[in-house]
Amino acid sequence: MAPPLSRGTCPDAGLDSDELNRIVPELAGWLRPAPDHPWCAGAVVLAGRGRTVALHEAIGSAVRYTAYDEHADRGTELPEERRVPMRPDTLVDLASLTKLFTSVLAARLLDPEAAVASYVPGFAAAGKADVTVRQLLDHTSGLRPELPFYDAPTPGERALMLWREAPLHAPGTVRVYSDLNLIAVQQCLEAATGRPLDALVREHVTGPLGMTDTCYNPPAALLPRIAATEDQRRPWGKLDRGMVHGTVHDENAFAMGGVSGHAGLFSTAWDLALFCRALLDAGGPWPGFEVDQPWFMGELAGGGAAGHTGFTGTSLVVDPASDAFLVLLTNSVHPTRTWREGSAPRAAAATRLARAVRSFDATAPAERVTSAEPAASPEPARGAVPPPEPVG
Repeated sequence: MAPPLSRGTCPDAGLDSDELNRIVPELAGWLRPAPDHPWCAGAVVLAGRGRTVALHEAIGSAVRYTAYDEHADRGTELPEERRVPMRPDTLVDLASLTKLFTSVLAARLLDPEAAVASYVPGFAAAGKADVTVRQLLDHTSGLRPELPFYDAPTPGERALMLWREAPLHAPGTVRVYSDLNLIAVQQCLEAATGRPLDALVREHVTGPLGMTDTCYNPPAALLPRIAATEDQRRPWGKLDRGMVHGTVHDENAFAMGGVSGHAGLFSTAWDLALFCRALLDAGGPWPGFEVDQPWFMGELAGGGAAGHTGFTGTSLVVDPASDAFLVLLTNSVHPTRTWREGSAPRAAAATRLARAVRSFDATAPAERVTSAEPAASPEPARGAVPPPEPVG
């Protein structure tokens, strides 16, 4: 049986090499501290089309800082020889990319039109009796973006916080991106199956796809391969944890033992490429995914491209129109979330991939052209102000 993906050249993948080979140098420019701070300490980028990965490279550092000095607004840097370089197989905290795995499970194991309360009766309180699973996945439940679950002493208290929460808007009327939605989906999945979420992800997604590095709560043996995130302290953080390395960055997911429907997974670029390929093979629509969002998809947006971002600096995009996919994993919250500058690097990388598709298809023989041209959108430049970015 042929592997689902293999490494090859740009022509093998149906991509223009001049365009695709600009991605890494442009990303490297964002690692330099100009004008104020680097966008991220390091990055792993992977791009491909069809069943061929034509780009899979790492730049910068997985671990560069030991602390953040809020008074000087500077990171305390490790000596050059002690920094841990990003590698193609570095594991990164996916943050809200975790939501995609929860959404895929929901599409497979739950009835999207069913009331959430049919799975979790306690959820019906405070005007939520008619909220459906689909409304959770589409972020139209009316729930606020987040709650301080990290302040609750027990799992039971955390569940009650969610059940007692009243919608801000009538369900089905307004889209509000919310971590609470995917936490509620987790409750539905676990109630319907009697299995914990991490086991469901392993049994139904990562195991069958051969995603051997993707997991919640990575074991200590993997620490040398894991990118650090933030020197997490109040007031910018919600907990005082120091430099987070090897455990989940999201404070609510941390309070939930590292396993949550909205955050907690760690993965590599290659594993996520396998996930992207499976999504493209299955075809959409994919509940819970963002669709045609130029603010992080660049010129890939416009033809039905789907994907998501994560607060730690992660993103993925699949484009069914061209059969192309892009994974960008960074540690843009290392050493502090206050240095995050929006999504211009994500959009720029996606734009290069879109142009690599179009340039190849414009010069290839007709029988080799497999994509429809996506609608163009302006390439973001460094310093441009992107639209407001969701919590994830």
